[in-house]
Amino acid sequence: MQLSFEFFPPRTDQGKLNLKKVRQELSVINPHYFSTTFGAGGTTQDATLETVLDIQANDSVSAAPHLSCIGSEKSKISTLLNQYKVAGINRIIALRGDIPSGVRDIGDFHYANELVEFIRYEFNDYFHIEVAAYPEMHPQAKNMSTDIEHFINKIKAGADGAITQYFYNVDAYFRFVDEVQKQGIDAPITPGIMPITNCDQLIRFSNMCGAEIPRWIEKRLTAFGDDTESLNSFGFDVVANLCDQLKSQGVKGFHFYSMNKSQPSLKLAQELT
Repeated sequence: MQLSFEFFPPRTDQGKLNLKKVRQELSVINPHYFSTTFGAGGTTQDATLETVLDIQANDSVSAAPHLSCIGSEKSKISTLLNQYKVAGINRIIALRGDIPSGVRDIGDFHYANELVEFIRYEFNDYFHIEVAAYPEMHPQAKNMSTDIEHFINKIKAGADGAITQYFYNVDAYFRFVDEVQKQGIDAPITPGIMPITNCDQLIRFSNMCGAEIPRWIEKRLTAFGDDTESLNSFGFDVVANLCDQLKSQGVKGFHFYSMNKSQPSLKLAQELT
């Protein structure tokens, strides 16, 4: 069982201290790696580098930086990848990224497959490259067929595997995997798991990224109101059941969107091991 956890780079000193504590707490189950998000157009790139290098130098867990290519130049991407290589980091999560508001020049890359091709050209097989997958379709895709085509392009460009956007419909995940495999692609597609701890936040995130919250789940969540304890208990049961269904059907890896908290991702991960 390969487990990994995703963080976002903290912006304050207290946030950095909190994340160190979270990393220590999650390290007890020996995860495969810790990943750190990367803002397109320079929004969090320096903080990402700082966080990733700190993980690689001080944790017992390997670091895996996200790398968004929108708004960047090949020379800058190459410099950053060389910094990661010098630090002994050999796993990259390669993404297109969102176009920042007001930005007209999106840089040297338009799509994630171009970033994957560039990494392979510059560094051969040094980096293990993960890309994104969208079982319920990318919010900007024309339709599911073109979305799957774009995903396959990323794998053919040299990606080793993928991590999905979070989902709560297990059928969507397996249907996506089946359709990709029918196209001759057998790269591992790791499900992204989002714990449920905050109703408003989850609805906001889902509206932005196109992830569907099944109606019955959303109705239950909104009905809890300020009853945080009941919401957390229900949310844990829903996600734990999702993970159980995935595991029972042969899934061997899980990527948790931790939101820089050790719980409930740790509890969910412990249920799987």
